Amino acid sequence: MIAFILRRLLTLIPLLLGITMLVFILMSLAPGDFLTPVKAQRDVPAELIQAIETEFGLDRPWYIQYVKWLGNVVQGNLGHSWAYKLPVVDLIGQRLWATFLLSLAAFVFAWGVAIPLGVLAAIYKDSIFDRIVSALAYAALSVPEFFLALLFVFLAAQTGWFPLGGATSIEYDYLSFAGKCADRAYHLILPTLALGIGSIASIMRIMRANFLDTIRAEFVTTARAKGLSEFVVMFKHVLRNAINPLVSSFGFAFSGLLSGALMVEIVLQYPGLGQLMYQSILREDQFVVLASVMMGCSMLVFGNLLADVLLAWSDPRIRLEKKK
Repeated sequence: MIAFILRRLLTLIPLLLGITMLVFILMSLAPGDFLTPVKAQRDVPAELIQAIETEFGLDRPWYIQYVKWLGNVVQGNLGHSWAYKLPVVDLIGQRLWATFLLSLAAFVFAWGVAIPLGVLAAIYKDSIFDRIVSALAYAALSVPEFFLALLFVFLAAQTGWFPLGGATSIEYDYLSFAGKCADRAYHLILPTLALGIGSIASIMRIMRANFLDTIRAEFVTTARAKGLSEFVVMFKHVLRNAINPLVSSFGFAFSGLLSGALMVEIVLQYPGLGQLMYQSILREDQFVVLASVMMGCSMLVFGNLLADVLLAWSDPRIRLEKKK
């Protein structure tokens, strides 16, 4: 297990190198840079602009800039944000935590609702409950996340029940610990719903199909023949085996929420990593974009790694040591 985890973590190095290099090349090919608005101002001395270009290495080829950036990253320096006037490490840390909370809340919400619905829909196959839940799932899958976010913006604007934008209230710093937790949860309601509803539909349908397939397995017939109660058969034997395929997709599901958070954060004005990366791309804030991409890729790898570990835990027949 430890050897497998180490091998997976080592794959993160070439992955980050390749993706960050690609982003660096694409941004270098784009016209202008973060100094373009400054250059347009006539009262800014040319000597000052040249000094800034020299300091940030903008007067050198892209590959030299990239190597210099890598050297700084190894030393723990991700650069300085020109647009936000902050170190990139501090900026990413603030936004990464907000996006992680949103993705985690959406993940728990989606899986906590989808798995019971999928199991019940399978147990009561072809019932009115099954047909209603399946119809709602198909309807939810056809609605994009950004459209749901727009609907929730309209709902919040019309009713005033939910906050519009932000991750905390103005008086957040003066609240108690419990009050701060409640305030963050309150601001997470709409983003979590917008991000999680589509996942509920897809996970529920997969869970229903897996449960129906597992019910027909021979070991289920054997368990019933031994006199085990239907509750034990369904929730100890069938459920554990039916959930294995879902566990294997854990990492992809979590990374999908991270990518989906981009549009949700933009529409609902939630200050997360996705919104930061979008604004930084528009402002050509190169170091922030590179750090955001690097953090996103790292979370994807760790999510997939966690999926493999959970799959081994849920199904002892799997031996991760034999994986290549």
